[in-house]
Amino acid sequence: MSGSLIFVVALLIFVVVTLAKGVRILPQGEEWIVERLGKYHSTLKPGLNIIIPYLDNVAYKLVTKDIILDVQEQEVITRDNAVILTNAIAFIKVTDPVKAVYGVTDFAEAIRNLIMTTLRSIVGEMELDEALSSRDKIKARLRESIADEAVDWGLTVKSVEIQDIKPSESMQRAMEMQAAAERERKAAVTKAEGEKQAAILEAEARLESAKRDANAQVMLAEASAEAIRRVAAAVGDQPGPMMYMLGEKYIASMERMGSSESAKVVVLPADLQETVRGLLARGKMA
Repeated sequence: MSGSLIFVVALLIFVVVTLAKGVRILPQGEEWIVERLGKYHSTLKPGLNIIIPYLDNVAYKLVTKDIILDVQEQEVITRDNAVILTNAIAFIKVTDPVKAVYGVTDFAEAIRNLIMTTLRSIVGEMELDEALSSRDKIKARLRESIADEAVDWGLTVKSVEIQDIKPSESMQRAMEMQAAAERERKAAVTKAEGEKQAAILEAEARLESAKRDANAQVMLAEASAEAIRRVAAAVGDQPGPMMYMLGEKYIASMERMGSSESAKVVVLPADLQETVRGLLARGKMA
């Protein structure tokens, strides 16, 4: 192979390489940063782009589509000294590639760390119950807090979502014990209230029973007194009918007492007639 042929081949290779270095075709959703002699020169857009080979250099290739950043789980201490675990996910978009590459070393890591520190600050101002029930509030404050910093870095924070927020394992055990104690307390209160109501109802029942017994005794006494007055009025001064009635009652009583196994001795008044006269006299006095 002659020297001229080698030169031609080398020249062709140089031209091909030069053209390859000078022509850049970018896909949709990407933008490239071009530096000329180490200094920012231009930003290449999607499509066909021409640069000066050997002078221009593609220093950074950025994705302008939405970027998903997963923020790792971390422990956060609330205002009432409770430990909770929380993590988040952020959706960002590069709106100014120059600021994104020259404003911060690693914009993705910067946003991730900014979200973590801001999240700790926001949750640290809340108590445990408020933090667990205020996910939307935390999300709104978090996005608002990091928006300004993101703009300085050529980024737009489209959304920040709290993936999970929960008490730590030790806090969960403490909360379970507290809930169990609260359930036991409520059960004890309910039982005490039931016993109290039962005692009140029982006392009211005894009071009502005593009132009814007293009324019954009064009515029986009144009925007995009325019966005695009527008998005394009917008999008058004649003791015969009364003695006859008492005799029947005595005989019936003696029959019942005699048939009982536990009572074998019957005591009768010495003078039945005098007893009857005394009863009649009392009945008239009444």
